Amino acid sequence: MHDSTPAPRTGRPRSATANAAILAATREALVELGWSKLTLQDVATRANVAKTTLYRRWAGKNELVVDAVAALFDELEVPDRGSLAADIEGVVLQFAAILDRPEARSGLMAVVAESTRDAALRERIRASIVDRQKRLVLEGRARATARGELPADTGPEDADRTVGLIFDMVAGAVVHRTLVSAEPVDEEWARRFTTVLLGGLASAVA
Repeated sequence: MHDSTPAPRTGRPRSATANAAILAATREALVELGWSKLTLQDVATRANVAKTTLYRRWAGKNELVVDAVAALFDELEVPDRGSLAADIEGVVLQFAAILDRPEARSGLMAVVAESTRDAALRERIRASIVDRQKRLVLEGRARATARGELPADTGPEDADRTVGLIFDMVAGAVVHRTLVSAEPVDEEWARRFTTVLLGGLASAVA
């Protein structure tokens, strides 16, 4: 009788496994080499794939780095901490923790700088990072509405505008504090920020 169990695969990873290896290798190279010295050949070597594999998936370094950074933000979740305020604080702290990672910090600042002269790259950042992470606002609003903390949306247009505004305020504040001001985002800051976000400036001094 012949053993019908297929032999385990060896060699280069494929499909989803290859993508994960490539994105991880990209982040690793960013930390070790920096943006200017990172090359697709180096990433391919680290990921144990052919360089042509990268070119079949990404047009160049810019797009690859955006997707590598976007994968980090996909780790974000809206924790159910019992209230809208506590949920927001949880997301803020998660977001800040990701931005504190060298690979996220290096990658995000690099692609944002490059995007100032590349409209296509700006669009990829918007689609792969910004629009994708607006799911967090949608999930948080839906949970808060179910708890009775927020009224139901009045219509899709108003909902879209509100989601975009909330995302911009949260992401803008956390990115600025961590990457521009280089200040910590701790529990106290997250609490005060959430107070401002939910209650307005007047309540923040209470």
